[in-house]
Amino acid sequence: MIFMQQRFTEADIPILAGKTAIVTGANSGLGFEIAKTLANRGARVVLACRDESKAKTAADEIRKGNPSADVMVRSLDLASLASIDTYVAQFLTAETKLDLLINNAGLMAIDESRTVDGFEMQLGVNHLGHFALTAMLMPVLLSTPQSRVVSMSSSAHRKGKMDFDDLMFERRPYSRWSAYAQSKLANLLFILELNRRLGASSQTKALAAHPGVANTNLGQNAGGIIGFGFRISAPLIAHSALKGAMPALRAASDPDAKGGQFYGPRYMMVGSPVVETPSLQARNLEDAQRLWKISEELTGKHLL
Repeated sequence: MIFMQQRFTEADIPILAGKTAIVTGANSGLGFEIAKTLANRGARVVLACRDESKAKTAADEIRKGNPSADVMVRSLDLASLASIDTYVAQFLTAETKLDLLINNAGLMAIDESRTVDGFEMQLGVNHLGHFALTAMLMPVLLSTPQSRVVSMSSSAHRKGKMDFDDLMFERRPYSRWSAYAQSKLANLLFILELNRRLGASSQTKALAAHPGVANTNLGQNAGGIIGFGFRISAPLIAHSALKGAMPALRAASDPDAKGGQFYGPRYMMVGSPVVETPSLQARNLEDAQRLWKISEELTGKHLL
C-alpha cells in the first residue's frame, strides 16, 4: 500500500561523491532545488539551461550555501535540436561519464507557439527536446555503471490524451492545458518504453516523477479561467519547491528504486515521495511504442 512506504527525506539521499549529473532547467524552481541538493550530497552537477545568465546566478547561489559545491553552467535550449547537438558535443568533450540525467525543464500552459524546428512548443520542449537529449547521451549513460534517467511529469498527465493524428495542434483549436497534459503524458510513455527497451538486466534505469503542487513560477503566465484558478489556489495548497523536488530526487538516488517506477507526493499533491501508479493511458505500451517511433522520426535521433 502507498501509505506503508518508507518515508524518504533529504537526509536519506546517499552521498553522491564521484557522480556526475545533468539537470535541465536548473536555474529556478524544482530544477534549482534538485541541482542544489545533488551538489550538496557531493555530485558534480551541470546546470543545463536556456538562460545562461540566470543559470550562472543559480550556480553562484548554490556555491554561496556550499563553497565546495561542484557545479557548472552549460547553455541548452530544448526548443532547438541544433542547440541540443551543440550541448551534447560540448558535454562529451569535457566528461567521460554520466550517472544522472534529470529531464526536468518544462513549460506549462503557455500561449501557442512553435520551436525552432516547428514543433508545438510544449510537446517540443517537454518531450521531444528531452527525447533527443537522452538519445544522444545514451551511449555515455550505458557506459556508466548504475546510471539513471529521470523525467519530470505531472499529475496533469491523467487528463492527457495523445492525439497522434494532430500532435502539433495544426488542425484542432489550440488548448494550452490540453497541450500541456499531452506533453506530460508523453513524458511517462517515454519512460515506459525506455524502461522496456533497457530491459531488466540493464544497469541503467529509467524512472519518472511529479512534484504535486509546488511553490514555483511554473504556470504563472497561464491564461483563462483554469490559469486564474491555478494562480489563486496554488499558493494556498502548495508545498515548497524543495518538497516538490523530492519525488525526482528519490527516483534519482534511492538505492531501492526500480526501473519504470513513478514517484509523486504521498497525498497526491503534497507530502513525502512515494511510488505512484500512472494513469491507464500512461501504461499503454502500444501508444508508448508509437510515440517512440514518431519521436525518432521528428527529431532524427534514434534511441536504443
